[in-house]
Amino acid sequence: MFSRIWTKKSTNDCSGPIDTLRQVLNHTDAVVIGAGSGLSTSAGFTYDGERFKQYFADFAAKYCIRDMYSGGFYPYSSLEEHWAYWSRYIYINRYQDAPKPVYQGLFSLVKDKDYFVLTTNVDHCFQKAGFDKKRLFYTQGDYGLFQCSEPCCRETFDNESTIRQMVEAQGYQIMPDGSLSVPESTTLKTKIPSELVPYCPHCGRPMSMNLRADDTFAEDEGWHRAAERYREFLRRHEGQNILFLELGVGYNTPVIIKYPFWRMTAKNLNAFYACINQGQAVCPPEIQRQSVCIHGDIGAVIAQL
Repeated sequence: MFSRIWTKKSTNDCSGPIDTLRQVLNHTDAVVIGAGSGLSTSAGFTYDGERFKQYFADFAAKYCIRDMYSGGFYPYSSLEEHWAYWSRYIYINRYQDAPKPVYQGLFSLVKDKDYFVLTTNVDHCFQKAGFDKKRLFYTQGDYGLFQCSEPCCRETFDNESTIRQMVEAQGYQIMPDGSLSVPESTTLKTKIPSELVPYCPHCGRPMSMNLRADDTFAEDEGWHRAAERYREFLRRHEGQNILFLELGVGYNTPVIIKYPFWRMTAKNLNAFYACINQGQAVCPPEIQRQSVCIHGDIGAVIAQL
């Protein structure tokens, strides 16, 4: 349907596109937010650099791991070490708040609108910022959930209590504000006690994270209810003034947010597509007249809106 030649519509001066987006936001009937990892990056959830060194210096020295993402795929020799790494990873990216209030700023823009969120992010930032749980569809899972690694069932399990125990067993103290502290003279452990390793209560196999990486991803009842609510939202607003607001979506999984947003905009002359992205703010020529693309930091643009 779309030409292979994309038109990048961002310029160094974003004032015009931002003004246009502000007007669309003020007059639209509904907003569909499509959020990718770039949104959480803007909020301060970076997976490398100083933040990685702060929490994983011991793993980095031991295994030459350079960022959190690659460390999640390292073939650790034991489940005790695997979950030591992952419990830190989950805690700081799911149970700690993002360093910057980008999600809160976004919520202030749409809270009085009829909105829905479709996201590939798994860090729970939308719900913590005040977004209605029934208006969220986390397509790729949730850092806060375990599932059977087989999986023998499509059930998921809340992991907050277990993750906190794992983190504390490594030597961390969880402070009242949720931050992690290492007591003086404490050497962090890179393994957890064997009794904390999670196993499926049904079949006894090891648990895994509820993250879509292959065909073992468990789409539980909550996932299917959210998918149906999203479909119903789109049916209810078909043909109406609707803003498809894409934030920080790359090209790892464009078929989930980016391409559907383009198609739905093209089919509805009353629809408008807005893309805010650092370096990848583009749209196809077919919807150029119904679009704005803003190259810049999402948090900074939201603040201007």
